[in-house]
Amino acid sequence: MSVDEMRHPLTVHERPAAGPVQAVVFDWGGTLTPWHTIDLGQQWRVFAREVHGIPLESDDVPQEDLDRAQELADRILAVEDQAWRRGRADDRSSAHLDEILREAGLDPREDRHHVALAAYRRFWEPHTRTDPQVRPLWEGLRERGLKVGVLSNTIWSGDYHREIFERDGVLDLIDGDAYSSEIGVVKPHREAFEAVAAQLGVPVTNAVYVGDRLFEDVLGSQEVGMRAIWVPHSDIPADQQVTVDVEPDGVATQLLDVLDIVDGWLEV
Repeated sequence: MSVDEMRHPLTVHERPAAGPVQAVVFDWGGTLTPWHTIDLGQQWRVFAREVHGIPLESDDVPQEDLDRAQELADRILAVEDQAWRRGRADDRSSAHLDEILREAGLDPREDRHHVALAAYRRFWEPHTRTDPQVRPLWEGLRERGLKVGVLSNTIWSGDYHREIFERDGVLDLIDGDAYSSEIGVVKPHREAFEAVAAQLGVPVTNAVYVGDRLFEDVLGSQEVGMRAIWVPHSDIPADQQVTVDVEPDGVATQLLDVLDIVDGWLEV
């Protein structure tokens, strides 16, 4: 399917019936973290300068070295962009950070790669902060006897995401998680949602999915029989959007609204 094509709206007969709620699964970026508009080129300029040993704050750098770093940054960004475009056009196409770097002509095993990766992570650190409402929300779900899961389209490893959750003091509340970089498919592919349900040990139709994207998060989860809660916080760039005609089962204007929405389903 082309990213420019409209996905057909779901019908009552196409959508499996949702079962009793046993788990709530969350998207990561833009859902568990507040949305930030990022200069995606800058992440790779930071990385490339470290690869070439160019101090970030130095102005006394030969133009030839700066040009080489910029060329590398542009090359990696183009590879990453193509990886995300493939994922939106073919949800069986996923990517890992190491694969992107190799495709751009780098060897992730080299020493300079590790230094550059540390700089790359420092760039992202302020943009990966977990929303303060996450812990009380997840504690509230746990108090209701529900499991908590995470399912993210990402090029980063699961271990890296868990380090972020541990840094922000919420890792202990996650019962199961799955990341496209490791499961070989991206949302909205049904196998992505089935993978996290398997991690949680619940039928996929007994899980709720919470996310900020109508195509990947709402449509994808509803197609496998999940209830879907939309968090409309993110200013998603036009070239990352896929037009769909879909209606979420609930809308959370803040994350803690998820508790009230889920309570309504628990009472049924």
